[in-house]
Amino acid sequence: SPVDIPSTAIAAGSFTTLVAALTAADLVSAIAEPNGPFTVFAPTDDAFAALPAGLVECLLEPDNKGALSAILTYHVVDGQVLSTDLTDGMMAPTLQGEDVTINTTDGVVINDSATVTYADITTSNGVIHVINAVLVPP
Repeated sequence: SPVDIPSTAIAAGSFTTLVAALTAADLVSAIAEPNGPFTVFAPTDDAFAALPAGLVECLLEPDNKGALSAILTYHVVDGQVLSTDLTDGMMAPTLQGEDVTINTTDGVVINDSATVTYADITTSNGVIHVINAVLVPP
């Protein structure tokens, strides 16, 4: 049986930066059971590594917890949204408060910047879609 979103991300092994960021922002319990269901657009370690040098380390500092939290919650949508539920031009409200825009013309692309590379990893409290870039709130 599936485990919750944080446990699934830890077990996958390709989200160590995301897990470290969630921990630094005190958001692990927020997206863990019994909370949810949630849809998480999860950037891989490679996606975080593609950010400008020093940015991740800077965001992980305690003084930047607010900014880090805003970035992370911008990757989470309330409710379970499977890839089959996504439509072209769909606006999905994030926990951060701003919407992400879904484009389905050529695969699934979020905000014209992050491509879903693996979809529909089901967890006990939602679903994870793997993305190849970090989303930045407007």
